[in-house]
Amino acid sequence: MRFEFATATRIIFGEGTASSLPDVVRTLGTRPLVVTGATKERAAPLVSALPAETFAVPGEPTVQLIREGARQAQSAGSDVVIAIGGGSVLDAGKAIAAIATNGGEPLEFLEVVGNGHAITTSPLPMIAVPTTAGTGSEVTRNAVLGSTEHAVKASLRSPLMLPRIAIVDPELTYSLPPAVTAYTGLDALTQLIEPYVSARANPLTDAICVEGIGRAAGALRRAFYNVADRNARHDMSLASLFGGLALANAGLGVVHGFAAPLGGQWNAPHGALCAAMLPHGMAANAAALQSRAPQNPALQRYAAIARILTGRSDANVEDGIDWVRTLCAELKIPSLRTWGITESDLPGVVERAAKASSMLANPLQLTSDELMAAVSAAW
Repeated sequence: MRFEFATATRIIFGEGTASSLPDVVRTLGTRPLVVTGATKERAAPLVSALPAETFAVPGEPTVQLIREGARQAQSAGSDVVIAIGGGSVLDAGKAIAAIATNGGEPLEFLEVVGNGHAITTSPLPMIAVPTTAGTGSEVTRNAVLGSTEHAVKASLRSPLMLPRIAIVDPELTYSLPPAVTAYTGLDALTQLIEPYVSARANPLTDAICVEGIGRAAGALRRAFYNVADRNARHDMSLASLFGGLALANAGLGVVHGFAAPLGGQWNAPHGALCAAMLPHGMAANAAALQSRAPQNPALQRYAAIARILTGRSDANVEDGIDWVRTLCAELKIPSLRTWGITESDLPGVVERAAKASSMLANPLQLTSDELMAAVSAAW
């Protein structure tokens, strides 16, 4: 057996740890660029002691936005990037840090729709401070960018893009509204399930996934119904962190394979798309494994997931899928059609999803008919 495991150089986890940010920054640089969400004021208390430039990310990052951010970092002479926000902000921060030192043109390095060249120059050192519990982007080596001209999302990817420091403070998630809690939380759960059944799973990511799935199963409903449940927020922050560690080292699968083209063409939150696809992606994989590859270990892993989710020692694969389907209904996850996707759009979505990089780690290759059945069920 051979595998690789890489993550942020330093991970700082716990309630109140965000207060250490000014001291941590000073170990890396003196001229930070602070990448924030649309409302810069939310990050102000964390960086008020720093002489920082700021760059706002109003939505999910695009190629053009990263060009602008890299130019600002270059013109300001920034020597460290701090990203404070959800997954979109963290991805933007990683991309800006990389592109600022590698020529300024994201399409040179973007997968699928770009030239896919390797990033060879070390990015600016980057500190990731997540304010949601979902993407795990604080410990991943890629940044997902939308290309409006190609109507798709694709990744910048390099081991050099791993953040230098990740500060994961559950207190920063206490104010998340229920819908955002649901979308990001189900994204975290997806990023624990998909690496666990991945063709690239390994013993280290397995342990992380099992622990994370259990925490998410027990905490997500509680966090959705009671924003003040600090123990639930703590566990979801851990689940999100673990999902990031797992996906960065074992890959993803069919759910994220669909999320890339869907998110690239329609203005829908990434987590909402993953949530809509999750039970149907699980069902498609399980059915394909049962009919074509019953000896594939992923099939038994789906049964193990069912036992963790339900808490029942006799739970089978279908029980786990039903548990996820029920959770999505309870958390009011919208169908794909809610975002303006029409039935006539689905064949094109399937064609692009089949080529997505996330599909490479799916436990087996799904046929076009199987992919169409999955996305139609989510529509």
